[in-house]
Amino acid sequence: MKRIGILTAGGDTPALNATILGAVQRANQLRIEVVGIIKGFSGLLNPNVPHVFLNPLFQSIPELDATRGGTILGASRDYVDGNDHETISRVAGRLNKLKIDGLICVGGDGTLNGMQPLSEHLPTVLAPKTIDNDLGLNYADEANEWAKEPNDSARGYRYKKNPGRDFGLDEMVNFVTPGFATAVFVSAQSIQRIRTTAESHRRIAIIEVMGRDCGMIALGTSYGQPDIILVPEAAVDETLLVERVLSILDVQKHAVICLSEGIVDTEGQCLGAVTSSKDPAGNLQYSGAAEAVKRLLVKHIGNDFFTHKRRNESADAAVFVRKVGHTQRGGRPILFDRFQASQLGGKAVDLLKEELTNCVATLQYRDGGFVLDSVNANVLRDRWGTIHARPLSPRLYDAKRFQPSPQGIEYLQSIFHTALGADDVESQRHLFSTGNLSRPYQSVNVDINKRIQRLDGASG
Repeated sequence: MKRIGILTAGGDTPALNATILGAVQRANQLRIEVVGIIKGFSGLLNPNVPHVFLNPLFQSIPELDATRGGTILGASRDYVDGNDHETISRVAGRLNKLKIDGLICVGGDGTLNGMQPLSEHLPTVLAPKTIDNDLGLNYADEANEWAKEPNDSARGYRYKKNPGRDFGLDEMVNFVTPGFATAVFVSAQSIQRIRTTAESHRRIAIIEVMGRDCGMIALGTSYGQPDIILVPEAAVDETLLVERVLSILDVQKHAVICLSEGIVDTEGQCLGAVTSSKDPAGNLQYSGAAEAVKRLLVKHIGNDFFTHKRRNESADAAVFVRKVGHTQRGGRPILFDRFQASQLGGKAVDLLKEELTNCVATLQYRDGGFVLDSVNANVLRDRWGTIHARPLSPRLYDAKRFQPSPQGIEYLQSIFHTALGADDVESQRHLFSTGNLSRPYQSVNVDINKRIQRLDGASG
């Protein structure tokens, strides 16, 4: 194998450049050229295939920095439709014109779905990334626990997860994905900062984090010490939630709730609004979970509780909502993500070197430490061929206490006990560099644009 391609697809995460750099460094050792495809699958769908040579003379280009968030290659949510054989054939032909012998796709389950049709034309592997930490399995046979049932509200079927089993942490397939640790770091800090306002003004703060149908980020924010954590995998019981909030208010006069955007009620309905539109990966858009919980608390607690104690003029004023938002997926990655992402990038190169295809590079937990491995992508699919978001297992979350379970604490400790490096703290000093006051931001896109090449006279 003389030349490989690499692309970053789907939503951005803080560890993408680290993954690319790890792949390039390993390729340099193996004397393999690396071509970066601009804007993910969108670049492959472009007849000109804009691309960048990432290691001319087997030296990494200077723009490639593991501490830089986002991706220097750009990303998009365009994907290759597996049923569109004509387009897939054209894309494969373009890769052949670039003399690419194998392709690394950096992404999550949507990227994996887009990658697999191409794996029938050339060796193609996935280097995982997602802040949601939902790519993988809690144990190897979990994919078989999904069932189809009639969907009463629409034609067709919906998937339902049957109850799982106990498992050891060393059974998890793809223990953690790059991007998750930094997202938790940002979210936990947000919890701590927002609490001081709630505490000072005797209010209830409801903080919404990302994660879609997986509560991993919300679970991780337990490092920020929220009083209550709500996750999509455990339906919200209004009575129990209100009772818990009131008991917390009685003791400390304020409360902090952290919830994941995809939380559901006891009927299985999403508490936040779900728009009818989908992104190209097929994901419904979530919004409004925190606002829904606020309305619930305002209704059940009522104005008198707050006005009688002279804490606020109304229940509505006493409960406020904040979303951590895209800051979770942006900025400088912390040490854990930088290191593990680069390792997985290098592992992806090794998989191609071994002429494997349709594989996922994975990070496993063995004997108290992390090791690199891989799995055939089809292992992640259920019997109907669907890849489901890995759910937060009830073994990791105590639904009665609204907090991590003992096994959940063990899981988080294994990731975060050395997640920060000294340089992560030192990097904060540069925020107040005097030069920041006079110099405009220098986008890496400017430099990368000067390196972009295209297929000449492309018509395919």
